[in-house]
Amino acid sequence: MSRFRALWQASINATKRALTWNLEDLVPPSERYIFKFDSKEELKRWHLYSDSEYGGLSSASLEIKESVNGSSGTGVFSGNLSLDVDESSRWNISRSGFCGMRSKKFGFIDLDAYDTLALKVKGDGRCYISTIYTENWVNSPGQQEDNSWQAFVFVPKGNWYIAKIPLARYLPTWRGNVIDAKLEMNPSRVVGMSLSVNAEGGVPGARSGPGDFQVEIDWIKALRMQS
Repeated sequence: MSRFRALWQASINATKRALTWNLEDLVPPSERYIFKFDSKEELKRWHLYSDSEYGGLSSASLEIKESVNGSSGTGVFSGNLSLDVDESSRWNISRSGFCGMRSKKFGFIDLDAYDTLALKVKGDGRCYISTIYTENWVNSPGQQEDNSWQAFVFVPKGNWYIAKIPLARYLPTWRGNVIDAKLEMNPSRVVGMSLSVNAEGGVPGARSGPGDFQVEIDWIKALRMQS
């Protein structure tokens, strides 16, 4: 193909793309699904972790709760939190009693047009931790670990509840500890999310301590609350 013809074809292709733009390309919708927990296929986008990887005795599972009225199912993240440690473990962990579910790598997701994360959940009165992972720009160059931003999510017991968390409320953390520095999240470079629970800590009034936990999850959305 000649250079002139190549330029002409590129121009035609660009024109076609422009003609097929829709309103969402120019003005993002006020809300956007990030994850739905309505099928076993959707659950394959997540993996579990717990203190058992380091000698702890906590356990967790992630399953689909089938609907009885024909509607889509929901995810159930449940398990048991233990403060005990396997004495034969080669790991010397400083704390136990935690479980989590984290999304697998899915490339980048751009949340720059949104200011709030929403989770539709039904739980057990415990306090959970919502984590947003972004591309590394806080740590030293060359480190592979993602930056993590965390916020508490109190899940009332028994009824469906939509927790809305402003992105500005997420604090930068390093291995579970808040970084005492003024940092700003880059919402255009989100690489993953997680939901976790600890036996200790949380907001006042929330259930805490070792024992069983369970939270049912319908979806996670990004919202634009401010005009």
